[in-house]
Amino acid sequence: MLTARIGATWLSSATSRGARRSTDIIILLRYLHLDVFAATPGGGNHLGVVIGAAAWSAAAMQRFARWTALVETTFLLPPTDPAASYRVRIFTPHKEIPFAGHPSIGSAHAVLACGLAAPRDGLLWQECGAGVLPIRVEGVGFERELLLRSPDARVLDTGMTAHPLLPAALAGIPGGRLPPALVDGGRRWWLAEVADEASLRAWRPDHAAIGALARASDSMGLCAFARAQGADYQLVVRALPAGVGIVEDPASGAANGLIAAYLAQAEPDGALARGYQVSQGREMGHDARLIARIEPTAIWIGGRSHSVIDGALHWTPQE
Repeated sequence: MLTARIGATWLSSATSRGARRSTDIIILLRYLHLDVFAATPGGGNHLGVVIGAAAWSAAAMQRFARWTALVETTFLLPPTDPAASYRVRIFTPHKEIPFAGHPSIGSAHAVLACGLAAPRDGLLWQECGAGVLPIRVEGVGFERELLLRSPDARVLDTGMTAHPLLPAALAGIPGGRLPPALVDGGRRWWLAEVADEASLRAWRPDHAAIGALARASDSMGLCAFARAQGADYQLVVRALPAGVGIVEDPASGAANGLIAAYLAQAEPDGALARGYQVSQGREMGHDARLIARIEPTAIWIGGRSHSVIDGALHWTPQE
């Protein structure tokens, strides 16, 4: 049995020692456990990041992601596109997905923390299932903020009559000024504005009804938001991705990108049309802070990430 250790490199010993099968090798890869979009320590969304698993198959990656039981686990790999700084594969416990917001931001943090790539003109370029996406790098160290350019979004339908299961999913919550909408851009979400912050924070969602809506519309689920008057944030968000078996998400990059696109389209001259800060996750014991910047040709979603655990991964990459 061969044991190999790697640090800030893409290649595992299974690649460099082709005479041995991957199942015969215990590779000590680098593993980071991150706190993504945290306003306070421990307030963000968990993310596991594996570095050096270039020789792993998709099945082996899925097996590890299932074991971590995190919402998402990512694998940093050498880029195949010459324009990209790195490549990332994103896995839930159940399947690989092409794109998600907080795994993208967290993976970029890991790339910088491990010295795998350096920004070019203030940008990292992430290769993923949604293409090659730019990530802005602003600041350094603990104060560093990373912002992902969201994929283009389309409003597919609006109004309470957009789907027969939508009223049940929104039962018990007063609506806001914008109608509910089904929006697609990297991920597909139902978005619903709530009348005020207090109503949104106190809402007890019907997760079975939201799950039925998500499955019937091939969407992630329902993301509700409310405008706020707080000094630190202007929007409160609750993301309920029942379509992928998650009750509530403490910090949602892709969903917040869709909300920003919807607000920019519906209220181009509104108070939030150029950007704002988001509070998310307090209803489930978290405290996340996200930044939305809205430009004429792009929407950027981001925030800070922190490495909580950084060490070696002892794992046998069986199929």
